[in-house]
Amino acid sequence: MADSPEPGATKPQSGEVLREEFNRWAEAGRGEGMEQEHLPITLPVLEKMRLAAADNVLDVGCGAGWLSRRLAKHVPQGRVVGMDVSDEMIRCARRASVDVENLMFVTGEVEEIPWEPNFFAHAISVESSYYWRDPAAGIREIFRVLKSGGSARILINYYCENPHSHQWGDLLAVKTHLLSAAEWSELFRAAGFGEVQHERIADRSPTPDAYTGRWFRDAAQLRAFKAEGALLVHGVKQ
Repeated sequence: MADSPEPGATKPQSGEVLREEFNRWAEAGRGEGMEQEHLPITLPVLEKMRLAAADNVLDVGCGAGWLSRRLAKHVPQGRVVGMDVSDEMIRCARRASVDVENLMFVTGEVEEIPWEPNFFAHAISVESSYYWRDPAAGIREIFRVLKSGGSARILINYYCENPHSHQWGDLLAVKTHLLSAAEWSELFRAAGFGEVQHERIADRSPTPDAYTGRWFRDAAQLRAFKAEGALLVHGVKQ
């Protein structure tokens, strides 16, 4: 196992490098597996969002669209927009969502969201924000497209306070931002968000007795990782 990177360590990359890497993920079918991996930490967040039937919702880093489709069911009179830097992921999402009328997908980077200001009641990003080229710019853009009173939430497993994820920085082929809960919260405040809070969302899904993947040393570390929980940061556009 590679040594853990220092907090905030990054690898140089362009938006094109990020797009190409996640296109490879899409071609390998990894987008379809995200729902199983991330649903245990995402379902509690959906409850916290208290979506209204007519809300418009932005899903940043939507991948193959698993969360966008769930969101669309909660807002039958609203609209869900799923956005991803990977055009291959967006193609996968569109193919899987042809029957969902209040859902659309766009290709784009969070640093320049291709949408009008003051439109969305909610924005959510699950396991995406530590890949963003410029997290501060991305959070400012999310603030721009939210309407007054709208809320933003990012949910991530890769953050300073969970040491059992730090090795991912050396295992991934793209840049990662390893920030603390306080640093993510400060980015929200600097973008103009109020009522900024952060909490942990534990992953209570069963852990196998043996682990043979590449992301953790063994089942014990995976179990410890889940117990630490994902970081949820939330803010309101006031």
